[in-house]
Amino acid sequence: MADNSGASLRVGMVGYSFMGAAHSQAWRTAPRFFDLPLEPRMRVLGGRNPDAVAAAAERLGWETTETSWQALVARDDVDLVDVCTPGDTHAEIAIAALEAGKHVLCEKPLANSVAEAEKMVAAAEAAAGRGVVAMVGFTYRRVPAIQLARQLVADGRIGTVRHVRAQYLQDWIADEDAPLSWRLDKSKAGSGALGDIGAHVIDLAQFVTGERVTSVTGLLETFVKERPVATEFTGLSGSGGAERGPVTVDDAAVFLARMSGGGIGTFEATRFAYGRKNSIRLEINGSKGSLAFDFEDMNVLHFFDASEDPATAGFRRIVVTEPQHAYVGHWWPAGHGLGYEHAFTHQVVDLVEGIAAGTHPAPTFADGLAVQRVLDAVERSAAAGGWVEP
Repeated sequence: MADNSGASLRVGMVGYSFMGAAHSQAWRTAPRFFDLPLEPRMRVLGGRNPDAVAAAAERLGWETTETSWQALVARDDVDLVDVCTPGDTHAEIAIAALEAGKHVLCEKPLANSVAEAEKMVAAAEAAAGRGVVAMVGFTYRRVPAIQLARQLVADGRIGTVRHVRAQYLQDWIADEDAPLSWRLDKSKAGSGALGDIGAHVIDLAQFVTGERVTSVTGLLETFVKERPVATEFTGLSGSGGAERGPVTVDDAAVFLARMSGGGIGTFEATRFAYGRKNSIRLEINGSKGSLAFDFEDMNVLHFFDASEDPATAGFRRIVVTEPQHAYVGHWWPAGHGLGYEHAFTHQVVDLVEGIAAGTHPAPTFADGLAVQRVLDAVERSAAAGGWVEP
């Protein structure tokens, strides 16, 4: 069982690419800006290539390395395992870590299938009885403007939720000659835009409204069926020139949804929106008002109060950088905005505080499973047509 009696929380992380770098920054930064009940210690970084993982550990601030995730999980000097690997390995690593008595932080989506996610939830529930915490990394929940949006909905400021509009728009593979990567391989990623970025807006919609998606009807499309083979693409060889390999995931996903509170939703996830780099848009229309958010202006929340005089009513632009806003008081003076990396730090803060308090901070693996079921329902609807329940 994880040793939380001392002052430190010894972390082992598997994976050191994009998400690994973001998580490393968070583990380094959290105790320097927040008064944490446990001191995170970046004990060991795991990766298959010994030279590459050693270089990453030096760059990112990890004390030691392992080239086997099994060896990392088995170490007595690891209290928490942070899983930053492709989706096809999430279940195996997380379950092994939980069974070994380690706390787990696992990147999203939780798994590549509902069956895998259900096994992870079962392992997390069994581990919870031994005081072990498991959390899935839907990091955008920890953006202060999103926290404010959730609070306004919970306080009844927009009334009954009637319509949710959720979009995640990117353009990173809009170029037909962008090379293959593991994210375009269904065996590793599970799905494409749907699972990789659509999962985020599904979680945000459910988190902010406090409701669940109860049924969906969806459409998936792969616009570019083959792409240049890059040398780093696992399982294939080539230089990214004339040789091309298959894209086995979706490039874009759209679906309609019904919400548990009686409202409806429209969801969109695409990697083909030229000019949109990381545009996460969430608009919620209620019986008393509306909220609107776009991550490309992440320190701002727009709020419309329908009870105001129509002659002067309009969307109010709230700059969410005041000390009373969630997390913000630990950073800079009012008006000095936060960035992408800060949400990862907030994730570490909530996780460490939960572990120390013996509570289970959200999103739990059960929350991750709820999103996984929506992803699965969209895929089934796209394949067969019609409305499908998660």
